[in-house]
Amino acid sequence: MIGRGNLFLFGQVTGKMIRSYRWYSYSCMCSAWRTAAPSVLVAIFAFAAGCAKPQAAPPARPPTTVSVGKVSQKTEPVEVIAVGNVEAISTISIRAQVAGEVQDVNFKEGDFVKKGQVLLTIDPRPYEATLAQARAALARDKATGAYNRAQAQRYKSLFDQGVVPAEQVDSYTSAADASDATVSSDEAAIKSAELNLEFCTINSPIDGRTGTIMVKPGNLVKVADVPIVVINQVNPIYVNFTVPQQYWPDIKEHVDRGALHVMATIPQDQGPPVQGTLTFVDNNVDTNTGTIHLRGTFDNGQNRLWPGLFVSILLTLSEQPNATIVPAQSIVSTQQGSYVYVVKANNTVEQRTIVASRTINGDTVVDKGLQPGETIVTDGQANLIPGSKIEIKNGDAGPTNSAAGRSDRQSSAADPPSDKSGRPEQK
Repeated sequence: MIGRGNLFLFGQVTGKMIRSYRWYSYSCMCSAWRTAAPSVLVAIFAFAAGCAKPQAAPPARPPTTVSVGKVSQKTEPVEVIAVGNVEAISTISIRAQVAGEVQDVNFKEGDFVKKGQVLLTIDPRPYEATLAQARAALARDKATGAYNRAQAQRYKSLFDQGVVPAEQVDSYTSAADASDATVSSDEAAIKSAELNLEFCTINSPIDGRTGTIMVKPGNLVKVADVPIVVINQVNPIYVNFTVPQQYWPDIKEHVDRGALHVMATIPQDQGPPVQGTLTFVDNNVDTNTGTIHLRGTFDNGQNRLWPGLFVSILLTLSEQPNATIVPAQSIVSTQQGSYVYVVKANNTVEQRTIVASRTINGDTVVDKGLQPGETIVTDGQANLIPGSKIEIKNGDAGPTNSAAGRSDRQSSAADPPSDKSGRPEQK
């Protein structure tokens, strides 16, 4: 039999042998992996490379279909566009010149009235009584004056005879002169009473359009109180506007001859612009805005212009010969500036920066960046980048103008593309 001590020793020896065997096995496995790892990795990469397919080159970008036109050259007017405000040529506030009760109003609010037309009547009875009193006072004072004048002449004769002293003659002469002055005062009082009586009837001082009636019949009015009604003279009529100060040389050159014409376009009005002339140039430049105040006078027989209305003003200053012109829709505007796409000989486009000054009837005047005869893109710029290949859809790239551009786009949309012989292409 094995003793308890021997059994314990046997267990320890056996445990050490097992641990040694495990460590030997782990060491052998690590050594085998280090030996085989490079070969395995090479095989994996070779397998992956064999499975990968070659990348195909990206397809070429198809040509972009655009419309084009040629840069033209022609004489263009130098025009200034501004916002104008219509002003009545005359505004009259009707106020009472005598106090009293308003009896009659002989017009309706908003009526056109003629010069001299009776507008309203103030109760004339108090002023008729005042006039009667003034006339009675005149008659009385005339009688007194005649008596005093006769007395003065009588005492003058007695003085010449030595009957009366000179003091009495002077007294009656003074009384006669005072009576004459009283008569003159009475005559002035009569004129004043007659004038007040005339003021009881208020007439229109101008031809014009009435506004709101502020005092209705039956109300009492005071002298020079609130306006009873306001009348605007609207034919002819003014339009005020401002232009930048850089246009002053052209304005100065032509305004003295009265040759500057102004056109006013009314918003939402289907009629043609109203024609007028420049009649006023302010005597200073506004230092806050750098603009000059101008005024045009317009014939307004049809009452198309109305006081307070805002209109678009076109002032023609002069003409610019040989101006470089492109359609306004061909220009792309960004924060960095404006540019167009110029078509090159190989049907690619070049982005070119330009300096544009003004736009007139769909045509833009270019001061710098283009030469007459160059071909530019007029439609389809949104799909282009510098160097893009293009396909022109409008066959005629003649002189550019807004009407031609529109007709080309309409015809190209309606007609199928054709080859060089003029026959439709077969698809």
